[in-house]
Amino acid sequence: MARLKVSQVKSGIGTKQNQRDTLRTLGLKRIGDVAAHEDRPEIRGMISTVSHLVAVEEVE
Repeated sequence: MARLKVSQVKSGIGTKQNQRDTLRTLGLKRIGDVAAHEDRPEIRGMISTVSHLVAVEEVE
């Protein structure tokens, strides 16, 4: 199964609470943080919620 590398590129300050919670759930706390996740529908949904704050790459 493919893996996704998610990195935070913009701050969560000033965003809605659910978007800040989603960043935390993805394992991102500050700009420049990187987290790797399995490519699953739940993760894709979280990424779409905060797509304007993160950059995504496929790795394997």
